[in-house]
Amino acid sequence: MGLANILDYILLFFAGIILFYMVIVILTYSIMLFMAFHQLKKQSKLDKDELDDDYIDVIYSKPVSIIVPAYNEEAGVIDSIHSLLSLRYPQTELIVVNDGSTDATQQKVIEQFKMKKITKIIRDQLSTEPIIDIYQSVIHPNLLLVNKKNGGKADALNAGINVSRYPYFCSIDGDSILEETSLLRVMKPIILSNGEVIATGGNIRIANGSDIQLGSIFKTGLSNNFLVVMQVVEYLRAFLMGRIALSKFNLILIISGAFSVFSKQWVIEAGGYSKHNIGEDMELVVKIHRLLKEKKSKKRIEFVPDPVCWTEAPQDLSTLRKQRRRWHQGLITSLWKHRKMTFNPKYGGIGMISFPYFWIVECLGPVIELGGYIYIVIAFFLGDIYYEIAILLALLFVVYGAIFSALSILLEAWSTNAFPKVRDVFRLIVVSLSEIFWYKPLTLFWRCEGLLHFILGKNVWGTMQRKGLSQKG
Repeated sequence: MGLANILDYILLFFAGIILFYMVIVILTYSIMLFMAFHQLKKQSKLDKDELDDDYIDVIYSKPVSIIVPAYNEEAGVIDSIHSLLSLRYPQTELIVVNDGSTDATQQKVIEQFKMKKITKIIRDQLSTEPIIDIYQSVIHPNLLLVNKKNGGKADALNAGINVSRYPYFCSIDGDSILEETSLLRVMKPIILSNGEVIATGGNIRIANGSDIQLGSIFKTGLSNNFLVVMQVVEYLRAFLMGRIALSKFNLILIISGAFSVFSKQWVIEAGGYSKHNIGEDMELVVKIHRLLKEKKSKKRIEFVPDPVCWTEAPQDLSTLRKQRRRWHQGLITSLWKHRKMTFNPKYGGIGMISFPYFWIVECLGPVIELGGYIYIVIAFFLGDIYYEIAILLALLFVVYGAIFSALSILLEAWSTNAFPKVRDVFRLIVVSLSEIFWYKPLTLFWRCEGLLHFILGKNVWGTMQRKGLSQKG
């Protein structure tokens, strides 16, 4: 057998792997999309405002501590606090944790909300960097500012948990804004389950381009930044398809740290947020799942598609690259740390379904898909059967990327009416059709960088330059 024949076999074998992977992924996503449609169809028949009123009395028994970790968030923290103070929820306390910011974050909060230094007993249930002082607002007594030595987001959240006094806590990013009913609705599964649901996560939407004043969304809209619009498409696909389906069977491993609620008791028992993990939100969910299975508990973690948290998205390639690289490295770190759960029947569906799915589709998928793009380019030059395989593979990429994205956009427009303008929906669909030509290859490359950083042991958190949600962009 000649060298040319060996090369042919290698290329055909590689093509077979990519094609098999793409078919499996498309079938999986098709099932997820169908399940999301079925779930959202049921919810669309409910009068959500009426349900909010029905359960408002019951919620008094479930007070929530809202924890906002803030490091150099001077651009958006005031808007975020205003939105949290106006939440439609009977009993909350708001704890802003200034994690050693080097900008004017602390000064702005103190001045804006007329805060005074207080003495408060702190239960050191989780180890954190030292707390320097605590402030309380004169005009909003339920608003606290915790000033502590820098220790990272996970450390700030753990400090907030130590300071908090309620049995449930909600973690919110310092640049995020909640709709007034978001906390009420994300707490409903916890309230209605009589303790069976111990954690929930809400839907994340990109705020760039919307009209935001004093922490309230006056008018939703799309950004003029092409990169931001592409991220809107990406968020719709990720949250509507994947998380709804996995949540239905208690298989979800990720609920966004930008907006999630946890039972404080279970978080403390799981050891709190891991300070040395880049993906502290996923790591906490995995630790809780592991704890539940080892204790043979029937508790659940759910994703709730209706409550919305608006957040600021990166507006340039450099910042987006750092974000995606960090996200993927955090994913791999958690999967590797808890690798013994993979295909382990002791951990039920989490071990037998969730972990294999995240390993194959989310972790190793970028390597295979990026290899597919490279294969298509090479195959077009080789001709013969390689040319035909390249065309088939390109069609699968179109189905996987553009079509699923377009369907997710239409599903979002139908179910929540978040983008009521026909022009905006049309623009999102048009942009989604371009994804496979530039955005998808870029994000795949960045995620592969995250894998490489994990292999090399490089823990680079990176920072995002905020412009503030009150500024349109």
